[in-house]
Amino acid sequence: MKRRKFIKNSITGAAAIGFPLILNANIKGSNDRVRVAVVGIRGQGQSHIQNYSALNNVEVAAICDVDENLYPKIIKKHFTDKGLKRPKTYVDMRKLFEDKSIDAVSVVTPNHWHALASIWAIQAGKHVSVEKPCCYNIYEGQKLIEAAKKYSVIVQDGAEQRNNPCAQTAAEFLHTGQLGEVYLAKGICYKWRDTIGSYPDGPMPEGQKHPFGSFTKKYLSKVNYDLWLGPAPKRSFNPNRFHYNWHWNTEYGNGDMGNQGVHELDIARWGLDVSLPTRITAMGGHLMFDDAQNTPNNLMALFEFPNAAGKGDKKKILQFEVRHWISNREVRLGDDNSDASGYMKSATNTIGNLFYGSKGYMAKNVDKWQTYMGKERELGSSGSGLANNYKNFIDAIRANDPSMLNAKIQEGVNSCTVMHLGNIAYQLERSLEFDPATMKFKNDEEANLMISRKEYRQPFIIPDSV
Repeated sequence: MKRRKFIKNSITGAAAIGFPLILNANIKGSNDRVRVAVVGIRGQGQSHIQNYSALNNVEVAAICDVDENLYPKIIKKHFTDKGLKRPKTYVDMRKLFEDKSIDAVSVVTPNHWHALASIWAIQAGKHVSVEKPCCYNIYEGQKLIEAAKKYSVIVQDGAEQRNNPCAQTAAEFLHTGQLGEVYLAKGICYKWRDTIGSYPDGPMPEGQKHPFGSFTKKYLSKVNYDLWLGPAPKRSFNPNRFHYNWHWNTEYGNGDMGNQGVHELDIARWGLDVSLPTRITAMGGHLMFDDAQNTPNNLMALFEFPNAAGKGDKKKILQFEVRHWISNREVRLGDDNSDASGYMKSATNTIGNLFYGSKGYMAKNVDKWQTYMGKERELGSSGSGLANNYKNFIDAIRANDPSMLNAKIQEGVNSCTVMHLGNIAYQLERSLEFDPATMKFKNDEEANLMISRKEYRQPFIIPDSV
């Protein structure tokens, strides 16, 4: 479509539905460069930098992190050593969002920043890809959906497996009844994770090392820890409240169900073809170690979904389990450990899904699925294949078409909501009833208070009106 005609039609369509239209002048056509900024560059952020830089006519034009110690090595490794232009650098993401030359933002911060950073970027007219889990709590997910609907930008969830032919063909096989009535799905996250230990607040002594940095007074002089805390309560610096180990602190992370596990929750929910559960129960604990972790390293959660088309009790069940130590394999999951990164496969980890239907069962990992049919569990249909979620995001931006996204933000929020419901049931140590229509727990004010933070720290507040 000609650019002028496309803009005219877009303006007419946006006005008709009452959404404000934000046209980014830097995206002029399919042959123009897309300028991306990556917010959060220590861990997974480097994967974002590397993958965007590999795409045709895409430039990682800016990077942002509260830890300025990271810049020299990362710029050398991912830019100057490869002959790429040095990116602009920012410490405060708000300054980055004011940069009108930036078209799109990848949010790769700790979980407690995901929704707020995304909403701010969306309000600034940037296209957004936000890492999983896209929201730290249920309330933030609803506000993220509101922002995505209100502004005419592309918003991608970090559920990268939804781009893979493996997951797409598995879902199609299940949804078309080829496994019969699919009544149970399992999400499995068995990852070897050692103790995180305990450390006093404040800088570390010279010569002492933490697994993720020295964190001496000199190191921390280049860290804006107040910005790192953002919407979370004011706390003194602690090594276990910073790089990576924040995952295991409930003020910033959601445990492994919200880290690796949310990928498998998403696939389980997709394969079951359900949205949100009505009953939730969970049991687990932080076992074996006396350390600073306050999220469970063993967790078993059950979710019940209505199934009007089903037989018997007309329900579907999703079972999710985290284990953090020595564990068994589950039905061929982990037989192929060819992913050297260990992200989705490794010699010690077992990660994936099982689906049970009236005709057989399916075992699925990140890039392969196999069915076992009938009472004799004979080999049945199978599928495989990986794809590029970064390219899917850029393609949707160039086409200005959110329907092209495979990992849509609504689906990401739904899967995160399931994860949050499981964590709330675990924390309250009781079964819960949830009403998806109202997004509230039934007759349980204590649980409803956990839908959001008790308090957001100024000025890092999720806006009531986005």
